[in-house]
Amino acid sequence: MILKNNQKKYGLIAIFLHWLIALATFGLFGLGIWMRELGYYDAWYQKGPTLHEGVGVFLFFCIVIRIVWRHISPPPMPEEHHKVWEKMGAKLAHILLNTLLLIIAISGYLIVTAKGEALSVFDWFSLPATLSKMSPQADMAGAVHLYLAWAVVIIAAVHALAAIKHHFVDKDRTLKRMLSL
Repeated sequence: MILKNNQKKYGLIAIFLHWLIALATFGLFGLGIWMRELGYYDAWYQKGPTLHEGVGVFLFFCIVIRIVWRHISPPPMPEEHHKVWEKMGAKLAHILLNTLLLIIAISGYLIVTAKGEALSVFDWFSLPATLSKMSPQADMAGAVHLYLAWAVVIIAAVHALAAIKHHFVDKDRTLKRMLSL
């Protein structure tokens, strides 16, 4: 297995980052939706947010690494038979997903640090509060966080459906390139 991408195929690092980010994104989305329903006396009332915040910080760094990696090791060329709108759609989807995920992570940071307290990441390290104590900060960041999370899930679902379409309808290697090691 190759580490870097080449003209025909994704390398191990790109595949690993892709699936790690996808798993973390959908896991955080599910956890976030579930946490909203927790009551004060629920055992996960404190554990859920701590897990969500720690994995969110980890996801932020993974996305930054992935963006840097795409510049170091550009993705393979699209299949020759892909239409122009498919190529543009794929490029737009990747840009949107990465950008929105970064904004979601930043808005999460702004929610947690709104009262001026640092964000603790699994008790390993803390991120200091930089912008805080602006009265609507937590509410505004919370709205951004929620709506963009839904947008990411919808865009990712369309992205997945496009990959499935390429596999079953077009019968090309688009999906296989992200699955094969």
